[in-house]
Amino acid sequence: MKLNENFIHHQIEDQALIVPTGTADFHGLIQGNKTLSAIAECLQDDTTEDEIVDALCVRFNGDREDIKSDVHEAIRRLREIGAIDDE
Repeated sequence: MKLNENFIHHQIEDQALIVPTGTADFHGLIQGNKTLSAIAECLQDDTTEDEIVDALCVRFNGDREDIKSDVHEAIRRLREIGAIDDE
């Protein structure tokens, strides 16, 4: 999976923004923290949910199960708006 080409990831200080382009079906703005930013960075290349969890466990000091749950929820929400390509 990876971030759909119709969505662009921006980071401004500690805030993550995922912005749809004009061709996206979703019209809005996704705003999040540094965790969402790290997830979006991982989604720039084809990856799996487990690989994202591994990357965030290295980057952040936290419980693996909590990180796994956060990643799963973020991916679920991004899929709902069409921001994830599962090809």
